[in-house]
Amino acid sequence: MSDDNKTTRARFGDTVNMTAAELRRWLDTDESKSVGQKPAGGGESTGHSSGRRIVELLEKKTKDLTDDDYAHMRKVVGYAHRHLEQRPTGDIANSRWRYSLMNWGHDPEKATR
Repeated sequence: MSDDNKTTRARFGDTVNMTAAELRRWLDTDESKSVGQKPAGGGESTGHSSGRRIVELLEKKTKDLTDDDYAHMRKVVGYAHRHLEQRPTGDIANSRWRYSLMNWGHDPEKATR
């Protein structure tokens, strides 16, 4: 594994603070399906689709990760970091902001590791 991939994997691990099981359960909720940018004709939001991909990445062995997997990890880290900077004021527990981040594998209400 290249140093770039090691760094990507570490940053992904620091950003995604939900387990595969937690994320899978979350993605099955109405709240998860209610947020995010959806295609013009409707359907699954970008974040929800990403969440399903993140579950797969979390369950994959490092040696089985592809260049495309690492590219998605970088996308997740970038999205989460940009979104975290837009934190709204007040209680975020039931906010669309939090729900969107959770679709990307990061629960801002969870204590950091």
